[in-house]
Amino acid sequence: ESFKRLYDKYLPGWAHEPEMLVRAEIIPDIEVWQAHMEAKKALIDYVNAMTNVGMDYETLTIGFARRATEYKRHALIFSDLERLKKVNNKGKIQIIFAGKAHPRDETGKKLIGQIFSYKEILKDRIKIAYLENYDMNLAAKMVSGVNVWLNTPLPPMEASGTSGMKAAHNGVINFSVLDGWWIEGWIESVTGWAIGPTPEEHVSTDERKTRELDDLYGKLEYVIVPLYYKRRDEWIQMMKNSIEKIACHFNSHRMMHRYVTEAYL
Repeated sequence: ESFKRLYDKYLPGWAHEPEMLVRAEIIPDIEVWQAHMEAKKALIDYVNAMTNVGMDYETLTIGFARRATEYKRHALIFSDLERLKKVNNKGKIQIIFAGKAHPRDETGKKLIGQIFSYKEILKDRIKIAYLENYDMNLAAKMVSGVNVWLNTPLPPMEASGTSGMKAAHNGVINFSVLDGWWIEGWIESVTGWAIGPTPEEHVSTDERKTRELDDLYGKLEYVIVPLYYKRRDEWIQMMKNSIEKIACHFNSHRMMHRYVTEAYL
């Protein structure tokens, strides 16, 4: 809602012509940040009302919300807890999860249980929340209120990944495995960051996992955390890049237009 008001102010007509979002550069940095913080405060207030985690507004907040199933790899970020603690030592992070498992997906249910186990293990170091009753309203809070949208599917299983597109519409920066839509949306350190090898690289399962974890922890520790805490102007520029280069292109208007002009001739 906060970004909708911002777009209405500086890019009137954008909702009917989302291509106009390519001009997001004209929006003052301070107003981009204020709109983001309004959304972030709404999310953090909700998290703190629903849980006893006690998250704060200023900490770099990572979001992960999608159906809980094996290939989505919710727990990949917990593969090496010592490296995750090193990231947190460089600059505080907090992580918000959400998403339901299919009633008959036993593996998905176990994944959610694993997140709660890691939450307990790390409770004195890193604040972690898993929000219940995931629906469209909670999804809207999450894709607008976090700083980084994390996506770690096992390629080539991700069909699309629309939550990352929605995050970009709210100036949230994507950090994702190169699968689904992110193959097209990714420009390294411009629209976000990639995790692991490109689709053109043919690597073994072990090498893929090694490179994914190196990128996941390495980029968090040496790129993302320092950028967020020490170079806020560059961070806001990446938020604008997400709007200009992703939101203007990945939207339902373009999808329907291409269906009409290309699929139904």
